[in-house]
Amino acid sequence: MRDMVFTREQFDRLADEGMVLRSENDELKTENLLLKEKVQYLMKKLFGRSSEKLNPDQMQLALEELRDLQAALELAEAKAEETEEAPEEKESKRGKRKPLDARIPEDLPVEIIVIEPDEVLENPELWEKIGEERSEQLDVTPTRFFKTITIRNKYKRIDDRSVAPVVAPAPKRLIDNSYASASLILHIILGKYCDHLPLYRQEQIFKQRYGVEISRKTMGGWMHLMANWLSLIYEALRNEIRASGYIQADETFIPYQDPGKDHCPNGYLWAYHSPGVGVLFEWYPSRAAKCLDPMLSGYQGLLQSDGYGAYPAWLNDPGHAKEKAAIVHAACWAHARRKFFEAGHPVAEEIVKLIAKLYQIETKLRVQGSADRRADRQAKAAPILEAIKAILETEQPRTLPKSAFGKAINYTLKRWDMLNEYLDHHALEIDNNLVENAIRPTAIGKKNWLFFGSPESGQDSAILYSLIETCRKLGINPTDYLRELLDALPTMAQKEIPHWTPAKWESFREAHAAPEKA
Repeated sequence: MRDMVFTREQFDRLADEGMVLRSENDELKTENLLLKEKVQYLMKKLFGRSSEKLNPDQMQLALEELRDLQAALELAEAKAEETEEAPEEKESKRGKRKPLDARIPEDLPVEIIVIEPDEVLENPELWEKIGEERSEQLDVTPTRFFKTITIRNKYKRIDDRSVAPVVAPAPKRLIDNSYASASLILHIILGKYCDHLPLYRQEQIFKQRYGVEISRKTMGGWMHLMANWLSLIYEALRNEIRASGYIQADETFIPYQDPGKDHCPNGYLWAYHSPGVGVLFEWYPSRAAKCLDPMLSGYQGLLQSDGYGAYPAWLNDPGHAKEKAAIVHAACWAHARRKFFEAGHPVAEEIVKLIAKLYQIETKLRVQGSADRRADRQAKAAPILEAIKAILETEQPRTLPKSAFGKAINYTLKRWDMLNEYLDHHALEIDNNLVENAIRPTAIGKKNWLFFGSPESGQDSAILYSLIETCRKLGINPTDYLRELLDALPTMAQKEIPHWTPAKWESFREAHAAPEKA
């Protein structure tokens, strides 16, 4: 075989083509690696732990065979759990059922029904009671509509006709010239904002079950008036949260109706949570940094958020130099962990395990109690954080920046100082999960009522959600709180308003209940 002879021009052309092919090969390898990571991410979302996986319908790559495979896998897992569980364990679980008294409030009203034998009723003098048989049931009275008629009698003096007639003053109402009582308005508020029943469903329930017709438009007007009534208490709650010196912030989108558009654009509920104080929601048709002005202007203390850029953008604005000097901005380890969990990389899994150790430390501090969380964290968590940082700095130069693992590394190292702020501040939590949990009820409601009817109704809902969710966070029954609040509102003085936030109301009630218990 004769040797092939190339001219210089042919050799150069072949060399150039070889370089192009090698470059294309490298690009294809990179693209292949990124696609593999995406497939691993989707598989983990489909078949991972329930806390991490998504519904297949939420995915753009929702292949039918993957749905069938998921169903088969879940069925197999269910059968495996049934096989592994011993019969005696099932019996022991049933045997641990709590008695009725342990599952209901101690102050629940009791109605006693006594049933006497027919023989005793016929001749009671022939019988002597020697004991009794008791059985208990938990009963409930369904919602009952009724009219309340208030009569104010008029009187005139018998002995002096020149004296004007007298009549008792009319009691003040929540809504003047309205047939809605405070109890009816409370029922509608709890239905929408606690039980997530849209007003149109409540309209149907009232009509079909009780024969009472109240239009959703009328109920919507009542909710708007209630939000106006409660706006001053809402602002008092804002002041309490700002005064606490620790705010966890987050936001969630909710569509709203805009008459000028042919679709429902996204607006946002911004949530601000202070542990042990309360939650405040603010509604804006925007996600811009300027939405932070009402809460953060003049604020001093801790601010914890996810990685959304509006928070550092607001702090870095030249007009907020005073706040930037007074605010300690901390990041959230739950968001950083999530990115490593989704990366599907062996080293990322190692980092997830190290982050789990950080959470184990927090759990122990919470359960066992700690007088100085700062000192305990410095001693136990700081070495783990140093190990995580060493791994990230080692892996960053040899990891593709656009890969899922590379993005997780860059996200974490960029916010490293903010992620470590919780080491130096006793009050700071390791993550922002508490405020995310506060947002969940609004997400459940959003699935039912789909959107806000107007931009104005968004802020109305934000006010009502703030008070109800604060009650939930503080372990207060919102029915008790709102019932007393709505009864007191018509005659409430301006100076009394700061004392009617859920936290102040609960402390006042506990202080006045203590002497009675003693």
